[in-house]
Amino acid sequence: MRSSFTRRLAMLALVPAALFGAIAVASPAQAAVPMTTQLQSDIVYWTNQHRVKAGCAKLRLDTGLARAARNHSAWMSKTGTFSHTGSGGSTFVARSRAAGYSAALSENIAWGYRDGAHVVNAWMKSPGHRANILNCKAKAVGVGAAYAANGTPYYTQDFGSK
Repeated sequence: MRSSFTRRLAMLALVPAALFGAIAVASPAQAAVPMTTQLQSDIVYWTNQHRVKAGCAKLRLDTGLARAARNHSAWMSKTGTFSHTGSGGSTFVARSRAAGYSAALSENIAWGYRDGAHVVNAWMKSPGHRANILNCKAKAVGVGAAYAANGTPYYTQDFGSK
């Protein structure tokens, strides 16, 4: 369903250009970029809402953690693998360090949820994921969302202590 929606979105992107005589071609992957950016922002928003309710400070977005999370989600979506172990047997700590962040704390992953609110709600129902979100020692977060060729979304949320 997601890939059908993405194709329709890409086609809609062509309509204004066609009306003005210009031809623009957007692939489904290109059309999905604004959607993944919004998903990532929504996940940070809902995570921080739960943290504040629990008495923790809001997390700041860290570009290194975000890069590690996006890369891991992209790898999972490309390979169809759902695992905390990534490319070449990497761990979230190694991926975070490679992305320039030295104080990785924990990681949440998910796949298949339709939006940020649903994925965060699912994590909050899981004791381990909930503990990661509500760990007041966490100060930073990075989120990655990527779509597989079949339209399935994959999510990674990395937490850091600095």
